[in-house]
Amino acid sequence: MKTNDFSKYLSGFFTEYLSSERGVSHNTIRSYSETFAAFLDYMGSVQHVAAERLTLNHLTRKSVGSFLDWLQEQKGSKDSTRNQRLAAIHAFAKYMQYEDVAHLEQWQSILSIKIKKTVKRSVNFLSTEGIKALLEQIPQETRTGRRDLAMIALLYGSGARVQELVDLTPEDLHLDNPCYVTLFGKGQKKRLIPLQGQLIGLLKSYMIENRLDVLSANHQPLFQNNRGGKLTTAGVAYILSQYFAMAKTAHPELFPERISPHSLRHSKAMHLLQAGVNLIYIRDILGHVSIQTTEIYARADSKQKRLALESAYTDVLPEVENKTSWEKDSDLRMWLKSLGKQ
Repeated sequence: MKTNDFSKYLSGFFTEYLSSERGVSHNTIRSYSETFAAFLDYMGSVQHVAAERLTLNHLTRKSVGSFLDWLQEQKGSKDSTRNQRLAAIHAFAKYMQYEDVAHLEQWQSILSIKIKKTVKRSVNFLSTEGIKALLEQIPQETRTGRRDLAMIALLYGSGARVQELVDLTPEDLHLDNPCYVTLFGKGQKKRLIPLQGQLIGLLKSYMIENRLDVLSANHQPLFQNNRGGKLTTAGVAYILSQYFAMAKTAHPELFPERISPHSLRHSKAMHLLQAGVNLIYIRDILGHVSIQTTEIYARADSKQKRLALESAYTDVLPEVENKTSWEKDSDLRMWLKSLGKQ
């Protein structure tokens, strides 16, 4: 292997493979780049190998394992962060299997490193009453408030990921029958999501007010900040958190401790399921690759129903004596207890 092969292949991985061939999202590229920046930091500070001296020979099962341990023991990373970093290295190892066939065993040994099992958190979603209470907090008297209402209502109504929302442009909205929004998901996969009810009129009014209904505005960000630039995912999360705090104060019984933009996506999925929509259709609306991902909502709904039944349960049976026949025999009980003393 050449002494500069690591930087060469890493560059190809990011600029050619991920961006062009795989078409992964900007978020994935950012996460992967953070992983390799952290790996360079580890190799420099712990293994004393400067970035410019790093070769593919340094990327082994042992070094990756030590890096992951360092993340958790020295940097305080959680299991979920550790698994994200490993996923990035796994992606690079898969790429290298084809780019560096001569060292296939090296890459397969890295791919054999397993992710850590994490405790699965319950699906965090709001009831329809909660969604309504949240939207009612948004003032419609201001231009910013009307933007926020259109944005958060669309986030829920479409079940979009927050990155998909901020990437929208006016040309992605089709507000004449049939009304729909075009979302570009992971890997730039396109899906058309039907729009219904009052949301259509709300979006039309928003577009007209902000002059986004003209042809020249087609490629502008649909939701803009105060400077006319594209809103960020962090910006959307902050805006949502402000209205969430207000709604939780007004209706504490309707809300969990915290929510995120993704909670609205979960909420949409749960409400579709509860309305009897087939899981296959929900999968397509959410842009899931596998139905197994969508099935978490069915399990969560089943749990909600079980808890509701348990809370409503009334014991109507008469008291039943639970002792077995041998427990009623005092001599037999004494004999059984004596067995452990011999």
